[in-house]
Amino acid sequence: MRRVFLPAFLTAAVLLFQTVMLPVLSYNILRGEQKKIILQHADTIEGGEGETGSYRSVIGNVVFLDGAMTLRCDRAINYEQENKIVLNGNIVISDPAFAIYGDSGVYFPDKQTGEINGNVRGRMLDNSFFGKSRRALVNKAKSQIWLYDDAIAWHQQQQISGEIILLHFTESGSRKKQEIDEIEVHNNAFFASADSLSRFPVVYDQFSGKKMIIRLKEGKKITGITLTGQAESLYHLYNEMRQPSGINYSSGDMIRMFFADGILGSVKVTGNVEGKQYPESFRGNPKINLSKFAWRERENPFRTQKSLP
Repeated sequence: MRRVFLPAFLTAAVLLFQTVMLPVLSYNILRGEQKKIILQHADTIEGGEGETGSYRSVIGNVVFLDGAMTLRCDRAINYEQENKIVLNGNIVISDPAFAIYGDSGVYFPDKQTGEINGNVRGRMLDNSFFGKSRRALVNKAKSQIWLYDDAIAWHQQQQISGEIILLHFTESGSRKKQEIDEIEVHNNAFFASADSLSRFPVVYDQFSGKKMIIRLKEGKKITGITLTGQAESLYHLYNEMRQPSGINYSSGDMIRMFFADGILGSVKVTGNVEGKQYPESFRGNPKINLSKFAWRERENPFRTQKSLP
């Protein structure tokens, strides 16, 4: 009788062990298979009940995986009933194309959106684009990143600023690489570009308006810029021999700029058009700069001091 009883007892014990342990192990996939949000690592895991229902708290070297997206922070709380994860401390939200950093935030797994606050800064991992703001919204479902409140970004030798900067991503190439194909700037939109043909003095082409749309090819070269609402432009002219020939100022309701191989080719101004041309003697004179011009390269959080002019 004892030889029969022992295997039966062990079988029952294994079944009981599985019943107790499986719910704990399945916590690593938050909210089950529906959301696919995985807790890859945390030093400490705690659980409890609050006013809004059950929650899970994770502390220390926290890493979540949501498909190709990775969320890192010092600590997080997952509120299951509200479908949200509150993130705190050294936040990094990244995917194979970009990384964005902040101090605090919240992520909604079902919507694939996250909001980050406090010393927000972000970059493309190929170092083609950098930005910073006070607040950011990452919308993976719509392939968008929003930078809010005194937003500023740098793209090669170009600077973009405004109250809101919206980056839109698209997939390109056989490897489906994520690249920026369009940038929208709202409220006090400003674009400045260091003139690559002028080494001394260093001068900047400048464009401003209430709203600006920038289109890019393969995430690198600008193909067009459209400014609307109190639009202004200041750009430097060259003759066929690439010798300086003056500076053009234009204003109107809308300014459209067309680029070829990343170089400004033509400008079209419509509605209440005004303009003037400065002689070459004004080159480098700060008095002709647009009123909102300020070259803020030193604010770029990803630039080293050696790379600054």
